[in-house]
Amino acid sequence: MILSATGEPVVIQDDPQVDVDLHFQEGTLVLAQDGTEYTPYHARVEFAAPMGDPWTAQKVHFSAKGPDGNSVGIAVDLLNDACDGPRPGVPTAIWKVVALAATSAGDVGITYTPPAP
Repeated sequence: MILSATGEPVVIQDDPQVDVDLHFQEGTLVLAQDGTEYTPYHARVEFAAPMGDPWTAQKVHFSAKGPDGNSVGIAVDLLNDACDGPRPGVPTAIWKVVALAATSAGDVGITYTPPAP
């Protein structure tokens, strides 16, 4: 197949959402939910910049393996109920995942500072 392309794509604020995918080395992160441990192998972090506001991480979707070896999906909301700040109680390890995704997203103009502990 011969492929050619021209132009330079630019992400614009009219579509103020960017999803960043991360793949994890097995066993480097463990999520526990209701006493059951899950090993994530993939995360998709949703960033948004509505109405020209600074970029904010909204949600992380994890794909993980459960103790039975089956894959499950786990979603973590990062914003509080008023959507004006971080949700209390989000573990530090999840904010580290968001920071890794933000570093990867820097190429599309996202600048992100994690919330203060």
